[in-house]
Amino acid sequence: MVIVLNSISVDDLRCLGSINIIDIRSEEKYNDNHILNAYNIPYNKLINNPERYLDRDNTYYIYCQKGIKSTQVCNILHIKGFNVINIIGGYEAWVLTE
Repeated sequence: MVIVLNSISVDDLRCLGSINIIDIRSEEKYNDNHILNAYNIPYNKLINNPERYLDRDNTYYIYCQKGIKSTQVCNILHIKGFNVINIIGGYEAWVLTE
């Protein structure tokens, strides 16, 4: 089941100031390139132990390569009570709009 949650386009993301951006791709892909100021918490680490990485009082913008896994992660984290926003299209959308 897919829950429709808050999401944001990369164009709108570029207009925001200082925010918490999480890249859930592998460390290798993150090290190849990533959205400026994003920090890397791979998919499995984040969904298995979100309390270790996230604070329920903050909002997090989450992306993957294409936006599919980040949608899944956002659904899981939302159910667990975290404030998350999916970045539509993921890193590929970011690169296309540079």
